[in-house]
Amino acid sequence: MRLATRGSALALAQADLVAAALGGAEVVTVRSADGETGDKARFVRGVERALLEGDAELGVHSAKDLPGELAEGLELVGVPGREDPSDAFVGEAASLAEVREGARIGTSSLRRRSQLLAARPDLDVVELHGNVDTRLARLADGGMDGLVLATAGLSRLGRRSAISFRFGAEDMVPAPGQGCLALESRAGDAAAAGAAGRISDRGALIELTAERAAVSALGASCNTPVGICATAGIDELAVTGFAGLPDGGEWVRDQVSGDPEQPAALGEALAERMLAAGAREILDRTEAAA
Repeated sequence: MRLATRGSALALAQADLVAAALGGAEVVTVRSADGETGDKARFVRGVERALLEGDAELGVHSAKDLPGELAEGLELVGVPGREDPSDAFVGEAASLAEVREGARIGTSSLRRRSQLLAARPDLDVVELHGNVDTRLARLADGGMDGLVLATAGLSRLGRRSAISFRFGAEDMVPAPGQGCLALESRAGDAAAAGAAGRISDRGALIELTAERAAVSALGASCNTPVGICATAGIDELAVTGFAGLPDGGEWVRDQVSGDPEQPAALGEALAERMLAAGAREILDRTEAAA
């Protein structure tokens, strides 16, 4: 079995986890497709091209990068166990309230920017791209007072000790799919689908299904300030959502709970409530200003 992945340290760490779960697999590194900085879909397209051209049987993605519509001829066939989906603060503070006034905080995410400024409009939230090591280096050299990164990425890279505190979902709703890996294969490849299915986690699949359904119903994209996070319990699935302007000046937040056997319906129900509360207008204004 060949696994296609990007060549970043995090992507390779994630592919190695999948390879180990499969009992051994060859990891095939591919280049990201061309695209603008911040275009997460470019991370996916290179892997999908490798699948379509027969260079690999399974593609390993960070699920939060995976567009709502997959490339023709491909399908989502597995979701391994989920890492902590929360966002993490790296810097000198034990809570958001303790971050000093006017602190310079780096993030590449409009979703994180919107929620940070909604809670702390005094902060100087600046755009910061690059891999985890690049961002940590900017913090170390004094270019930033703090960073907000995915807990899952830091954990998979062995950098969990860098975390000062994790945001609760009540303070920052994670990105849809954050902490999840998504396994993709060519449609009709029974062997690849079977291998992916054997290492899939039911709870992670339920949560990701609800989150992707909510994003689709909202009409959101990777470039809109939207957070969706589902938490599956034994008898109940809770789905929380956030949509806001990049400056944090207006936002909608809601939660629904219900039958974990109906994750897509719950995600759609959350989206309907958020749209009724004005989320569409907020997202339209964000996209118009982009």
